[in-house]
Amino acid sequence: GDANDYIGKGLCGGKIILYPPAKATYEANENVILGNVSFYGATSGEAYIYGLAGERFCVRNSGVKVVVAAIGDHGCEYMTGGRVVVLGEVGKNFAAGMSGGIAYIYDEHDSLKTRINTGMVALESFSDDKESSEVKGMIENYVAYTGSKEGKALLDNWDTTKEKFIKVMPVDYKRVLQQKARIKDEQDVTA
Repeated sequence: GDANDYIGKGLCGGKIILYPPAKATYEANENVILGNVSFYGATSGEAYIYGLAGERFCVRNSGVKVVVAAIGDHGCEYMTGGRVVVLGEVGKNFAAGMSGGIAYIYDEHDSLKTRINTGMVALESFSDDKESSEVKGMIENYVAYTGSKEGKALLDNWDTTKEKFIKVMPVDYKRVLQQKARIKDEQDVTA
């Protein structure tokens, strides 16, 4: 069934799975199933949401991994960690103040770039096969837990699907990750 506002607020482990009842006669991807401000300040865990989520989704997320069908305005605002995969539309002002974590948005019609606040983030493609596989694995879990037919269709055509994902990457976070990788490589060489 559906859920109200603040689901997963402060989540620090575990799994939240939300999907419509088996006897539902409506299309899950076209109906709101989750209220506003979900996963606010979440630090770890996983969530799989089959349906539309409200506004301010994953605000201040600092570690949870989430897959959702679509979200309202101000998604991933002030996010500092974690991974968010959105398989459909996002509302306006996505990623405002996002300083960490990574979001991946399936952009089938190349129409989402105008809804993303690029003040602190860059829009990219998958950096390598490892990253593509990580996102694919999250979607596989989503399909297994929720029965999403739309998610299954994306997986069935992954070679085409993966090309239509927009990676929303905070610029400073990317710089820090690159610096950490460089230091690790130097330590490995000297060890």
